[in-house]
Parts: sequence; structure tokens; C-alpha cells
Amino acid sequence: MKTLLLLFVFCHVSSPVTHTLRFFFTASSGIPNFPEVMGVAKVNDTEAGYCDNNGNFKVKQDWVENIFNDDPRQLQWYRTRCFEIETKSLKTRINSLKRRLNQSEGVHILQRITGCDWDDEKGDVVGFNQFGYDGEDFISLDLETQTWIAAKPQAVTTKLTWDADRDRIKRNEIDLTQVYPTWLKTYVEYGKDFLMRTDLPSVSLLQKTPSSPVSCHATGFYPDKADLFWRKDGEQLHEDVDHGEILPNKDGTFQMRVDLNLSSVRPEDWSRYDCVFQLSGVKNHIVTKLDKDQIRTNWETSSITTILIIISLVVLVLVLIAAVGFMVYRKKQAKDPPSPPGNSSELSERLNPET
Repeated sequence: MKTLLLLFVFCHVSSPVTHTLRFFFTASSGIPNFPEVMGVAKVNDTEAGYCDNNGNFKVKQDWVENIFNDDPRQLQWYRTRCFEIETKSLKTRINSLKRRLNQSEGVHILQRITGCDWDDEKGDVVGFNQFGYDGEDFISLDLETQTWIAAKPQAVTTKLTWDADRDRIKRNEIDLTQVYPTWLKTYVEYGKDFLMRTDLPSVSLLQKTPSSPVSCHATGFYPDKADLFWRKDGEQLHEDVDHGEILPNKDGTFQMRVDLNLSSVRPEDWSRYDCVFQLSGVKNHIVTKLDKDQIRTNWETSSITTILIIISLVVLVLVLIAAVGFMVYRKKQAKDPPSPPGNSSELSERLNPET
């Protein structure tokens, strides 16, 4: 289906932050037991709310509840947007695209991402409104030229139609440059204790097998403005390293990793290497030395487990052999029973021979 930890000294310092407001609306077809339309609102990459066409409406943060209590009209806007406007609009658009592209069957997904970025130091605001279809960019709004940009030939027809709707473009401009930035500033103010916090991670060195790269893994940090890299003699390495993406944790924090290929690292040089984690707003960094004693592995546990499994199998085989041998013995006894004595007199004579 297409789809959508060590050595440290910390000192918090103020720094400019770009805040973000994102609305993700997704329409799908051909997916059983899945909402046809769903929406997610995120502030600074933190999920603030969720809704879908099945009537689900969930507020994910306490500070968002406070906003809605103080401004019920905004709550009503979200409900109307999710249950009426976006549901109707996205259903119509995905069905139209399927007909135009002659797609009567299969799984198809149409996604709209809209919102704005706000630089709290410079005051700059950047708004955006873009659509993707089946995992590829489809069309986006260019606020400077007041036109839609087709990302692929199949979107040209949509571009021509939407370019002609000047009222719609004007409404988008107001939302992206006025309404959303105002809301974003309100959200940051209400949620500043949560959104502006700094959570430091735990950093670990991990290795799957003796020949595998050593992975420096940082998890539990916030915000996601962070960097993680390997150094040798204090210089950042760009070769023999593999950087992973920053991924979200379920608790709203983030994790990331960077792997170091040990094939070119001599054992006597290990002390020259370290892993460095940097977090935006934190002056000093977390430094983790490359040390065999600090590497968490699972191959020793795997070896013990393998030995236990082998012993268990050997015992099982011996038990089966014993069971089979006993059954063969029983069957042989049943086929060749001992002969009974001829009569009682003969038995008496055998037991009491004459002297």
C-alpha cells in the first residue's frame, strides 16, 4: 500500500526558533476498515488534534483544550473543517482524479498539507498549501505569483481550473499569511511550557554482531532540532558513517542514530573516536567515547540462547529414542509371551523335586 548515552555539561541558552503549524488532511479509497478522510494538526511537530469522517475528534494536548475553552469559535472552525468542508472537498477530488486517470480499482491516497512557519526572531512567515497523490507531489500554491504549480502533467488540468478561481486563491492567501500565523503565535503562547521545553536524551552505543557497525543512538530528546555525528581526534567524520533520520517517539520526543563502520578502525585507535549529540538551545554537547565496555550487544545473549536450545533438542531426542525403544520392547513382549507350564503336577514336581 502506498503511504502516506558519557560525558556532558549543559547550559541552556536562548536561540531563535522557527515555529510550525501543519494541517494534514488525507482522503483514501480502497482501504477496508479505514477512515475515508482524516485530519491531523501539528504544532512544532507535536500532534495537537485528530479527527476523521467517522465522527472522531480528539484533542491531544491540555493547552489546546485551554485554547478552545477561551475561544469556542476556533473549536467550531475545526469541527466544521473536518466533518464538513475537508470531508466533502477531498472525497470529491479523489473521485475526480480516479475518473480522470482511469483508476477504478486499487488503493489511492490524496493528501493535503497546509499551514505556515514563523520565525520568532525575524518575524518572517512562510505559508504553504500543497497536494500529493499516491505518494507523489501533485500541485502546490505559489503565493508570490498567485498561481498553482503542477508537479506532474496529470495536474495541469487541475492547475488551469484552480488558477481561474481567483476568490479561492485570495482565501488561501488570507489563511496562510494572516489567520494561521495568528493562531500559531497563540498556540506557542499557550503551550510554551511544553513546546519550548528542552529534553535531553539518553545516548547508547549499540552493536548487533561483532562485525556490525557501532550505532550511536540518542532517544528522548526535544525539540527535533538536533544533530548526531561521529568524530575522530575532534574532527567530524564524513566517511564510514551512516546517518539515520530523526524519528518520533510515542511520548512526543524524538530519536536518531548514526552508525560507524569499524572495518577501518584499528583496535588501538578506538580511544580517538567519540559520538557527539548537539541539541538546539543547549550550549554544550553530550560526548560518548567509543569504548568496548560501553557497547550494548545481543550476540552473547544469542549464543547462550543457542546453547540452551541445542541442549533442549538433545534431551528431546534422547527422550524420543527412549520412548521408541520402550514401545518396541512392549510390542515384542506382546508377540512372544513366555510359554505357560503344561499342568499343575509338572509345576509341583519342578518346585519340589524328589531328593
